[in-house]
Amino acid sequence: MSNDKSFYKVSTILVWLWLTCFALIPSFLLFATSFLVQSDSEMVRLQFTFDHYVRLWNEDYLIVYFRSFVLASICTFGCLIIAYPFSYFIARLPQRYKGVLLLLVIIPFWTSSLIRTYAIIAILKTHGILNSLLQWLGVIEYPLQLMYTTTATVIALIYTLLPLMILPLYANIEKLDLRLIDAARDLGARKYQIIGKILIPLTIPGISAGCMLVFLPAMTLFYIPDLLGGAKTVLLGNIIQNQFLAARDWPMGSAMSVILTLMIGFILFIYWRYYQSPRATIHESH
Repeated sequence: MSNDKSFYKVSTILVWLWLTCFALIPSFLLFATSFLVQSDSEMVRLQFTFDHYVRLWNEDYLIVYFRSFVLASICTFGCLIIAYPFSYFIARLPQRYKGVLLLLVIIPFWTSSLIRTYAIIAILKTHGILNSLLQWLGVIEYPLQLMYTTTATVIALIYTLLPLMILPLYANIEKLDLRLIDAARDLGARKYQIIGKILIPLTIPGISAGCMLVFLPAMTLFYIPDLLGGAKTVLLGNIIQNQFLAARDWPMGSAMSVILTLMIGFILFIYWRYYQSPRATIHESH
């Protein structure tokens, strides 16, 4: 028993040390830097200012916020539409097939997301796989211009983040008593009634978790818009990257990072509050 307690204490101390060194302290330094002034000779100058937060209300930045939110929402919805039937299909398969399909879903995580993005480029470019196939089938006469468009960015985001939607949905659907669906079908319920009144209400936790896991990184991934969207698709992650690496304006980049962190924290707070509410508790108990 004493060995278990010692192990628990040591593990807890190590976790807190890790979080303090690599999460709390960097976050505090980022927050503090957002109130300092850019310097040409040094990283920052120790002069307190609110100017960076005032500049964030500029119309150009507000457009980037709005565009990032819209594209992240489209990506999340697209992942949900694709992942829901796929997760349901896996959940209803015999146990010996589930592991194989889940492995195929997880395998992309073993490959660098940057390499997967270049694979998307090979598919979408002017003389890539997709245009060549469509021309061979006679669907199009001339190659489609897919690269360096918002469409290419959305496709790449969905492709990259789709597993993050499938896994929580599958975990939720797999726990359901699927006899409820068979009973509803026996009682004469139509497919849209089964989906709207049984499946979706009972899988809200999986839908919420999947949407959170997809929406938050979709707001911040910067290399996908850089490689596939070009100058036409500049998102919040691209602006933050440019402030740190190109403009060398660390205070401004820190201020934008703080705002992004607050936005993400607000979304997580709403998610937590919902599942702490009595309504959600009662719903889950049923």
